[in-house]
Amino acid sequence: MVIVGSFPFNSFLSGVLSCIGTAVLAVCLRIQVNKENKEFKDLPPERAFADFVLCNLVLHLVIINFLG
Repeated sequence: MVIVGSFPFNSFLSGVLSCIGTAVLAVCLRIQVNKENKEFKDLPPERAFADFVLCNLVLHLVIINFLG
């Protein structure tokens, strides 16, 4: 790590955070699309999916930027 720098650690951390972030966003999408959930009953599924895609795009742009 002294020779290469912190790149191996950054790539490991980016991979882990990408997996965890995508899983959290997928759980949020499932919660919003569930018909039995009364809190999001006025939210159309298309809007929930668009939010999921946009947040996933932002997450991965941040991850790619963190890699350098």
